[in-house]
Amino acid sequence: MEYFVKEEDGKQKVFKSKEIEPRKMNIFGSDLVFEIIKILSKKPACAMDIARELGQHEQKIYYHLRKLETAGVIQKLREEIRSGALTKIYHIPYSYVSIKIADSPPLELDIKTRELEILNPFIKDGELNSIIVVSSPDPHGRFGAQSSDGYAAIDLALFLGSFLKNPTLNYRLDTQIREEDLEKNLILLGGPKANILVDRINHELPIYFDEKNEWQIVSKLTKNIYKDDDVGIVVKMRNPFNSKAWVLVLGGKRFKGTRASTIAIIKYCNELEKNNKFKHGIARIVRGVDKDSDGIIDDVVFVE
Repeated sequence: MEYFVKEEDGKQKVFKSKEIEPRKMNIFGSDLVFEIIKILSKKPACAMDIARELGQHEQKIYYHLRKLETAGVIQKLREEIRSGALTKIYHIPYSYVSIKIADSPPLELDIKTRELEILNPFIKDGELNSIIVVSSPDPHGRFGAQSSDGYAAIDLALFLGSFLKNPTLNYRLDTQIREEDLEKNLILLGGPKANILVDRINHELPIYFDEKNEWQIVSKLTKNIYKDDDVGIVVKMRNPFNSKAWVLVLGGKRFKGTRASTIAIIKYCNELEKNNKFKHGIARIVRGVDKDSDGIIDDVVFVE
């Protein structure tokens, strides 16, 4: 993935970019192409939609769309049946196009672009834009559970703090969350037996915990079942309490699984989208590994 870094108002802003070969610059040699790009930058559309909006012949629009798609400037988003025919819907996945014209040493910038993209919108403009919800260590919830997940929260806080300008973290115990807090971006640590908020949204997760079968982890994506304590989930999805916000769930049926989930996002955040099968966010399952054989999980492998 290429990125474009822009200095603006004393801040570094990072955008997705598509690098194309200089010889492909000729695809922009028409005012009509820029009109097509202008439409697609606002909303996905097909050749027929664009032709009608611009008052152009559909075949002419098709011609430019094919060239733009070949160059990678636009991508097919989906296919639809319209008037009995299969129609391609295109969109623009990048804000910028980059062209390499000479070899020169790069500037060494300490910007973890991939991690920031995964952590968006939980971290925004160098500030924490979410509430970290940790399971209470006291007996609570409908299961009267006591949690040890706070130990994993320390590692998570250190990781998130490395992306913040002013590393003051906003965390709450699950027993302290008010109803109005539910509509914010939430980072939920722990499984449903320990964290009462995870319990409330468990049935909506693409990978959920089966209460009726000893909290085994069940994937709605692959139908696979995971019973071991050292297995955890990493799920990023729209907030069920507010569709404009997001939730990030890091949890397991036991502390080992929650620790594995936390290690996954700390050590392998930039790999979470690889082989991700969840179309509406991220849904991964990891298994904890004790590499140095000291009885403590210190690494993970992705099992789904």
